[in-house]
Amino acid sequence: MAQLAELGEVIVRQQDDDLSEDQLIELSAGCELIISDKPTAGTERLFRERPALLAFIRCAMDTRSIDIEAASHHGVLVTQAGPGFVHAVSELIVAQMINLARCLPQYFRTYQDGQQATPRMGRQLAGGTAGIIGFGAIATTLAPVLRALGIQVLVHDPYLTQPADGVSAVDLATLLRKADHVICLARHSAETENMVDARFLAQMKPGAFFINASRGALVDERALAAALTSGHLAGAAIDVGRGHDDQPTLDLARQPGVLATPHIGGMVPQAISYQVDRTVEQARLVLAGRVPEGAVNPENARRLARQTP
Repeated sequence: MAQLAELGEVIVRQQDDDLSEDQLIELSAGCELIISDKPTAGTERLFRERPALLAFIRCAMDTRSIDIEAASHHGVLVTQAGPGFVHAVSELIVAQMINLARCLPQYFRTYQDGQQATPRMGRQLAGGTAGIIGFGAIATTLAPVLRALGIQVLVHDPYLTQPADGVSAVDLATLLRKADHVICLARHSAETENMVDARFLAQMKPGAFFINASRGALVDERALAAALTSGHLAGAAIDVGRGHDDQPTLDLARQPGVLATPHIGGMVPQAISYQVDRTVEQARLVLAGRVPEGAVNPENARRLARQTP
């Protein structure tokens, strides 16, 4: 906030509830930048009625709440903060793989309830196979960590041109058939909406685990619950879902065999600081008339082009 204040007047909304379209339009009167650390809607009407607005800056990677097409039509730049959370999310995935394979949370709960825990046979990760769907920033960080643990890594990404060293690129059916842990890291799009459906889950190796650290909209939650109830899957770890702010729904989180966390994969100081620093730098560059790294629609930033560097 202190660094933003050096760039100009900063208007801060203190309330924590979601802004309506009318509220945001009223609050942003005369503003050159909107900086959002929540998935606040950036609508066509906002961009049309705020001609002074140069950019809508998202202090996160997720820009689904912003109408990019409308912003581009009106010449407004949209930016995202960058993937500063790749190490944190990768670590969470490894932790949940261990939790699922060794039943650690169940032991914790049993002892906390004052009961004597009964030891049960777990699974060793080394020698197993992990299948990663979507080979972006998180996956490229996660893959060598898994390999260092002695896990074979399969990846499926239709846009992958060159697999990383030690990683085998395979078709989806092969990945689902062979993986002991299926890790969903694909981007959310119309193409991947409900990608993890009953047919997808039926192709998974019996007794395998499913992990979702991407977006909740990729998963048909009823189908996942059915696959768990039937025993076809041994368990699932989900950090995202179809609840508020992309959190897992309580219905699925309460399902036996599910380890649910409330979208906290990137909640470590290093990741937050990274995105904050990127956001401030983006604001500084935009006000100087420059397109920053992280721009989503740089070719349509016509209002920014009118700025004098």
